[in-house]
Amino acid sequence: MDESELDALERELPALARMRRFAHALERIPWFANLGEPLTPGARAAARKYTDGLGFPDADVAVLVDWEDAAAAAEHNDWNSAAWEAEELLRADLTGRALETLSEDALHIAMTLIADRVAEPAREQMEQASFIWDVEDEAQQQLAVGAAVQAAHQASLVLVAAIDPSFSADDHPFREKFRLFEFGRWPVGIVGSTFNLF
Repeated sequence: MDESELDALERELPALARMRRFAHALERIPWFANLGEPLTPGARAAARKYTDGLGFPDADVAVLVDWEDAAAAAEHNDWNSAAWEAEELLRADLTGRALETLSEDALHIAMTLIADRVAEPAREQMEQASFIWDVEDEAQQQLAVGAAVQAAHQASLVLVAAIDPSFSADDHPFREKFRLFEFGRWPVGIVGSTFNLF
């Protein structure tokens, strides 16, 4: 290994350490524990920061109170909507920033670790929530678990970008979206002028 390879590895270590700590914390999140419950002030603030940061300050936060409404909202989400496009632009920007710090291989390995660490506990807790809500449709359950994996992926990109002192992770919409999962919620998505939150 030559000196330039060592320098590159040294630049990657702080970001990889952050990703590893984040991956370990994923197992302690109360995935889907508060579906359909009234919003706490913290969850309401995170929802507002998410919609504002994504560019939808006029979006109303709609708390979905049953599984059927949440599943219908998730299944009818317009993946080419303005909100989806805004998230894709943010994700592309953060991926570019991450690749300034990490090699493609290191980023891929870190993201695989994140996905592995979130999928199992989220799936287990979704099974418990499904029992409570009497949901037998595995495809609907997988929608929620997939959303959790995606949110963890997005939040981890924010963590890597925050290595750069000029980047502010405070109130980043992906950070706030992930916080909603930490509150035991499922942020289903923005449709029109409504942010559906289960």
